[in-house]
Amino acid sequence: MKIRTEFPHRTTVLENVSIPMSDGVRLAATIWLPEDAGANPVPALLEYLPYRRSDWTAPRDAQRHPWYAGHGYASVRVDMRGCGDSEGVMLDEYHRQEQADGVEVIEWLAAQPWCSGNVGMFGISWGGFNALQLAAEQPEALKAIVTVCSTDDRYADDVHYYGGAMLGIDMTSWAGTMLAFQCRPPSPWNVGGNWETLWKERLEALQPFSEIWLDHQERDDYWRHGSVCEDYSKITAAVLAVGGWADPYRNTVFRLLENLQSPVQGLVGPWSHQYPDIARTPGPTIGFLQETLRWWDHWLKGKDTAIMDEPALRAYHQDSVRPATHYPERAGTWVGLDGWPSPAVGSRSFNLATGLRSLATGADSLAVVDTEQHNGVDAARWFPFGNLSDLPPDQRAEDGRSVVFQTPALERDINLLGYARLKLRVASSTARANVFARLCDVAPDGSSTLITRGAINLARRNGMDRADELVPGEFVDADIQFTSMGWQVPAGHSLRLALSTTYWPWIWPHGEQGSITVDAAHSTLLLDDLDPAVVGALTIEFEEPEQSAPLDIRPGPALPPRPEREVHYEPASQTWTLTVDPNYGGNRIYPDGLKFGEDATERYTISGNDPLSARAESEWTVTMERGDWAVRIQTHATVTATKEHYVLHNTVKTYKGDELFFERTFEKNIARTSA
Repeated sequence: MKIRTEFPHRTTVLENVSIPMSDGVRLAATIWLPEDAGANPVPALLEYLPYRRSDWTAPRDAQRHPWYAGHGYASVRVDMRGCGDSEGVMLDEYHRQEQADGVEVIEWLAAQPWCSGNVGMFGISWGGFNALQLAAEQPEALKAIVTVCSTDDRYADDVHYYGGAMLGIDMTSWAGTMLAFQCRPPSPWNVGGNWETLWKERLEALQPFSEIWLDHQERDDYWRHGSVCEDYSKITAAVLAVGGWADPYRNTVFRLLENLQSPVQGLVGPWSHQYPDIARTPGPTIGFLQETLRWWDHWLKGKDTAIMDEPALRAYHQDSVRPATHYPERAGTWVGLDGWPSPAVGSRSFNLATGLRSLATGADSLAVVDTEQHNGVDAARWFPFGNLSDLPPDQRAEDGRSVVFQTPALERDINLLGYARLKLRVASSTARANVFARLCDVAPDGSSTLITRGAINLARRNGMDRADELVPGEFVDADIQFTSMGWQVPAGHSLRLALSTTYWPWIWPHGEQGSITVDAAHSTLLLDDLDPAVVGALTIEFEEPEQSAPLDIRPGPALPPRPEREVHYEPASQTWTLTVDPNYGGNRIYPDGLKFGEDATERYTISGNDPLSARAESEWTVTMERGDWAVRIQTHATVTATKEHYVLHNTVKTYKGDELFFERTFEKNIARTSA
């Protein structure tokens, strides 16, 4: 990593800028810009987030916003309404108000005397989501965006549902995280004596997001809102879409390349849920800021940077690797394709009765799948952040709990790039059922490395917007599309398809234990297969990673040592407990003297092979101290279920110093319509 301290432009920082909205609410921003921007206006780059620019994202902001300013841009970091030092309240993620405010921010930026009138937008995760969503609003000044680890389909590829099944792991943990984040106050040293009033307004408006998300178990208008896949033609800005093979949002890159009519490029590396220049990800990292500068200079300044001469899709084709929960660097080769779909990518098919071998399939080509409820404890994190235990370990234990179909040892390499699809003919013993599928790379020594996975709630077999219960014993057709992949399976290895009816805690179990019967003779695995001549055919290179000077963050008091992930089994009660420390950053001390403390635990329990024993918990404590000012926030979120209802229980306590400032308990039962 190269730390850049000298730039083509001298810069200045405008702290605590107040951006007025049409309803009188003011949003807080920090703006880095060239000193001479008043005389020589520059384009503006917007990052728009709920995560508090003055502390939580401040270390990351310091890496890139000054860098962009030093290269001739006004780089702007805005706290969303009801977050950080901005006024108002936050009602939900990707709310219509969020988008309306974003359009006003873009218009405000374009009208400033230091702005040339051209605006770009960038962000990862939430910031990548709203970059796409605001591009679909077509503000005149927004000419180009960079969206990283985001989705164009909020139902299919976010933290709520997967294959139409409820995500037990993140429906609870991310809602619990956001509950804690919503409770944080504005900073008195930034907003003045009104901070307490603003804080109380936020707290009084609280509603746990899980209550909203679970009220929409099918892909209805709630999820269509903010899903730009509903009408790709609304996006006219140029789009650079970026994903990582270790991140769950990577499908978006392929769909945007296939469907956008505006200029678009895709970039997929080995990375997890991080910007590609941050070394916490599985490497190799790249000079991502320089690459985006080529993008901005082309679209916002009209410079010839040759960025549009690059292949439409640049993807890191990963070599086979032994299973591990963390890879400092992945071996592989960058490949370039002119678009997606590509004539360089064909299809291979394997019939489950003839092309893949299984000990579970009888002479009638039928295989019964009935897996224990704790199957899935080796699934690892939904969106990895580059921590030491984020990725899936050896899958042999999970394979042993599943029904597997496996190829003989391959006679030649298979270059997987794109998607795997499973066409199933299946019957269920119950009216509701899930099917989970994993595709693994099995080495000659038996080790099993997860390549990709997919799921289907069989109630969604006719569409994600529908809920069609099964007739027990009646065969139906269902398709599973796996999350996209880039992987070379070498000759001598085998491909293994593992099927299960459970995958806890990723997938919340239906209320009744049941089995499925797979008609293997009428079921097929389809794989996108890259022409081996493409691998290594182009020289694709990136500059060394580069950032501006890091923020001087000091570590705070260390938390007691504990594993990031721990699986515990208690045989007498047959109880499996997965305990997770999400490890977002712990305790730290900022240059302005703010002592920021963060302690979070997630816990997922299931007992006695009983689907109704499933329980998910998220617990947070956040402390903030500066001088004689101190606040503490404690939240606890749980989700359990009966056969008919999800049962949600959330508690919030906030303290001003040692005095209780706010307390509320939220309880709600939500009918299980189909998930």
